[in-house]
Amino acid sequence: MPQLAPEASAATELIGQHFRIRDHYDVGREKVREFARAVQNSHPAHNFEDEAAKLGYRNVLAPPTFAAVIGMTTTQALLDSVLTEYDLSQVLQTDQLFEIHRPITVGHRMTSEAKIESIRRMRGNDFLTVRVAMIDEDGEVAVVATVTIVARLGQQVDPDIVRLVEGLVMQRREIAETDPEVLIPITPEQALPLPTLAQSRENTEVHTIPRFEELSVGDQLPIGRMRLTRGDLVNYAGVAADPNPIHFSDRAAELAGLPTVVAHGLLTMGLGAEYLSAWLGDPTAIESYSVRFAGLVPVEATAPARIEYSAKVKSLDPERRTATLLLSGASAGKKLFGRATAIVQLS
Repeated sequence: MPQLAPEASAATELIGQHFRIRDHYDVGREKVREFARAVQNSHPAHNFEDEAAKLGYRNVLAPPTFAAVIGMTTTQALLDSVLTEYDLSQVLQTDQLFEIHRPITVGHRMTSEAKIESIRRMRGNDFLTVRVAMIDEDGEVAVVATVTIVARLGQQVDPDIVRLVEGLVMQRREIAETDPEVLIPITPEQALPLPTLAQSRENTEVHTIPRFEELSVGDQLPIGRMRLTRGDLVNYAGVAADPNPIHFSDRAAELAGLPTVVAHGLLTMGLGAEYLSAWLGDPTAIESYSVRFAGLVPVEATAPARIEYSAKVKSLDPERRTATLLLSGASAGKKLFGRATAIVQLS
């Protein structure tokens, strides 16, 4: 682990600590459908039980990046309770990994365990990496989400930004002892052991359009094109509970040094999941999806932003019938991802 600067925040004492969310998260049908619409995931299994049944599931399937909603609850609880020295208006995401051990479906009752993996100080900012394991009612790991965010201590924030966002950003909640989302510290021994993806998905059956035998290393997937409007950004902010004002306030974007309002990184990642799912024909075939955000999608008030996705086959695993894909995204001539990979299981 890199050496921490002497002025590193007190939060570094939390590195390696584990927490459990006190309450559970019930996966609701309409929430899943709202999220699918927000990230433009169009597979009918995200809306209808009979379509999910064709893939072998009794209830409506959540989109591949739906775990972001549950993970946001955990990240917010960390910021509200143990990482309180950071300013909520100055938090940006740099990396996101979803490892989908088993698909999330409507009716699941999820609990979460979090580990603060690392905190690194670079040029006055803290880079925090948090791993969240989401566990279903049977005690089985469904999704492991690892996020890296960059945050700035409250006393280091530009006063102009503080004044601006006071009326825009959701206020930090005062955590009461009885708050259902409060984090409970646990020891590493109390944390649920995490299986490998290969172990979890050993008996998973997928129904993909491309078959494993049809693919070769270097194959290019068809290009996919999508659009985003300001309305899409506002809708996603509400559905995903992401309050950062750079996604809806021109003045906040200006003070952050941006040319205009920009799309959420996780929204562009969700659109990428739709691109992959449309090619696969089965969203449950995505077992791992990782993105390092490198660029932003500017969304003007007068015209939709256009995003182009492409991918190629990097490697193939004949034993597990999986393919590793390198994903690219671009908007306004600039690439969105510094690195983006997906491991997909094939029929």
